[in-house]
Amino acid sequence: MLIDTPYDREAAVAYARRWALGRNPRYYDFEELGGDCTSFASQCLFAGAGVMNYAPVTGWFYRSANDRTASWTGVEYLYDFLIRNGGPGPHAVEAAREDAQPGDIVQLGSTQGRFYHSPVIVAVRPRLTVCAHTYDALDRPLESYVFARARFLHIEGVRREA
Repeated sequence: MLIDTPYDREAAVAYARRWALGRNPRYYDFEELGGDCTSFASQCLFAGAGVMNYAPVTGWFYRSANDRTASWTGVEYLYDFLIRNGGPGPHAVEAAREDAQPGDIVQLGSTQGRFYHSPVIVAVRPRLTVCAHTYDALDRPLESYVFARARFLHIEGVRREA
């Protein structure tokens, strides 16, 4: 049986700030393989959730660079997992910018509809700031990015075994 528990936003933000300008040696750096932003976002989510979802294909986990789900490193796959997850791990809803909270994810997209970057929100006041990998960022204002669209993924909670 799964129970819904709170997401530790403070732990996610602390992790984001700790590793924004460096790499945690426990995780592979995907920067040379298309980017490390979503892996970094997943690491932050895991710091706040403490639970992975080991379902093959549709889950969200990382054991090694070669033993992970696409949702750990892929922008669209992470979105699909967080929005549709009914199993263990974090789950989210798409929210308005004003409803974003520290520890949530913002995904940036192009005019063609493709989303390509997954920064982690670390503050919302006095302005929304993020931490990210690929183009490493620590407390970077969201408005300093160039993007056509943004979607905000508000983490509602974490499901875990009772």
